[in-house]
Amino acid sequence: MKMVISVIGLGYVGLPLAHAFSSKYKVIGFDIANWRVKELRNGY
Repeated sequence: MKMVISVIGLGYVGLPLAHAFSSKYKVIGFDIANWRVKELRNGY
């Protein structure tokens, strides 16, 4: 079974952290800024 990691806040620290973990784990990112989520969905 593969571990799932959640990262809350995809700013200066959260985004690189989520990216680093994504090489070995499934990662779910959460951010309260709707504009930030839209940017990430569109390829940052």
